[in-house]
Amino acid sequence: MLDIKIVNGKIIDVENKKIIEGDIGIKDGVITEVGSVASDAKTVIDAKGHHVSPGFIDIHMHEEDFSLTQKKEYDIADTMLNMGVTTCAVGNCGNNRQSIEELYEFIQEKGNPVNYISYIGHNFLRKEVGNNDIYKRSSKEQIEKMQSLVAKAIDFGAIGVSYGLEYCPGIDTEEAIQITKEIQGRNDLLLAAHYRKDAIHALSAIEEMAYIGRESRIPFQISHLSSCSGYGNMTEALKLIEDIVNSGTDLLVDAYPYAAFSTFIGSAVFDDGCFELWNKSYDSIMLTEEPFKGMFCDKELFEKARKEYPNMLAVAYVMNESEIVQALNHPMVMVASDGIYRNHSGHPRGAGTFPRVIGHYVRDEKKMEFFDAINKMTYMPAKRLKLERKGLIKVGYDADITIFNYDTIIDKATFQDPQVRPEGIDYVVLGGKPVVVDGKTINNTSGRFYKRVEVQK
Repeated sequence: MLDIKIVNGKIIDVENKKIIEGDIGIKDGVITEVGSVASDAKTVIDAKGHHVSPGFIDIHMHEEDFSLTQKKEYDIADTMLNMGVTTCAVGNCGNNRQSIEELYEFIQEKGNPVNYISYIGHNFLRKEVGNNDIYKRSSKEQIEKMQSLVAKAIDFGAIGVSYGLEYCPGIDTEEAIQITKEIQGRNDLLLAAHYRKDAIHALSAIEEMAYIGRESRIPFQISHLSSCSGYGNMTEALKLIEDIVNSGTDLLVDAYPYAAFSTFIGSAVFDDGCFELWNKSYDSIMLTEEPFKGMFCDKELFEKARKEYPNMLAVAYVMNESEIVQALNHPMVMVASDGIYRNHSGHPRGAGTFPRVIGHYVRDEKKMEFFDAINKMTYMPAKRLKLERKGLIKVGYDADITIFNYDTIIDKATFQDPQVRPEGIDYVVLGGKPVVVDGKTINNTSGRFYKRVEVQK
């Protein structure tokens, strides 16, 4: 007997860009039948003619900060599950919010709403080896310690190394390459980076990231191109990426579907010159936490928040919407949320990205093609992350499945209320277990922390 049978669904065949009207059989966490399923099941889910998709895979987001949650709640993993995400890559932008080992142990004990895999972050390691000055290059001894820590993290199960170059101006290109010394040449790993500088500096930032990938001989992922090049040079940025890839460098990209970014107000992103770079002013910056929640800055408030509340998340309304769409449609770009919260405050991308792509850009605006969008949220990131049994609805694949109503799916989170649950996500099955039923979460502990060797053949 099957554990679950999903009936009457419009099953999305991502590989062949077609819809299969039929059923899915699930046993022991694995898809065993697709099409016409006659076997009985302990649980039957009636998809009611709605779309049945592989669970969405978020290739770039930021995990909970245990210093804030005290390990008593989920500040972002719940919102990921609510919008149909089943697996996330965390530890991005060079910033593990705690050690990989601590995150692993917590999920082993408590479970998680979604599956996590993790990078080891360069910026995190700089602090581990005693370099707390973001404007200072690491010493030879510190770099050697980081080389050892990178190797240790990879042995533990990290999927690769992430960088936050803009957040740490003291990192030079050679330091970024040198910390990979013990893992160079491995195509089973992945490097990912938040660029050096955006806007008019985007092209040189892309060149630098490609150079790091070439010198380390490890596949490279450019993080959130939307916030790097959405200022007037997206066409040039995408052409440059095409040229780099055509020259033999293994490079891909992700982007999120919003024309505003979010990061810590005290970070180097907001150093002197940022407004001239973006051709914006203080009033383009909104603060997201008390005592300034929802307030837009003037010079006095901006400087006060920078000085007194440096870890507060801010939203910067500075990018061009048309270039966001341009990035999302490029064949080398996949969808990612870049979601991050502090105390349930932040940017709505952490709760709305995937429903927004389908409901807003595909259905309402008709600015993206349906199968391309689904591929960018499922199979494409699965391949990039080498998740060998995820990203497709296919016999033998993990039963991570999202069922949505195409007519109603839409993001509801706003910049003022950034964690509102989307509409239209009917069911989510994670690891062969129903975790969202009739649009409500019934289980938020079925997610796992996957070590790299557990998901790669």
